Amino acid sequence: MSLRRFAVIALAVTLLTAGVLSWFASSNPDGLQRVAQTLGFAQTAQEHAASDSPLADYRAEGVEDARLSGGLAGVIGVVVTGLLMGGLLLVLRRRGDPGPPDGRPTSPDRS
Repeated sequence: MSLRRFAVIALAVTLLTAGVLSWFASSNPDGLQRVAQTLGFAQTAQEHAASDSPLADYRAEGVEDARLSGGLAGVIGVVVTGLLMGGLLLVLRRRGDPGPPDGRPTSPDRS
């Protein structure tokens, strides 16, 4: 399987997971929230600095349907993360080893 085909399949599976399977996620508190409730310190929680961001709490701001909002937030997260990763890989690829000064490809040492 080629790397390009693998990347396309991986992207499709990731988008499907983020966009569709997230609709079936539990609405119950996550593990940390549950432990905080059980041990009685949940009331001391404070809002974090990004609590008013467009994708806070796994929801897309402005979308009323909770399932659609969560799925959309997941897809946006996958796309943004993919773009950042792709950009980083391009930068690192350009900074890689340029090879020998004469431009010829290196061959393995056969000693």
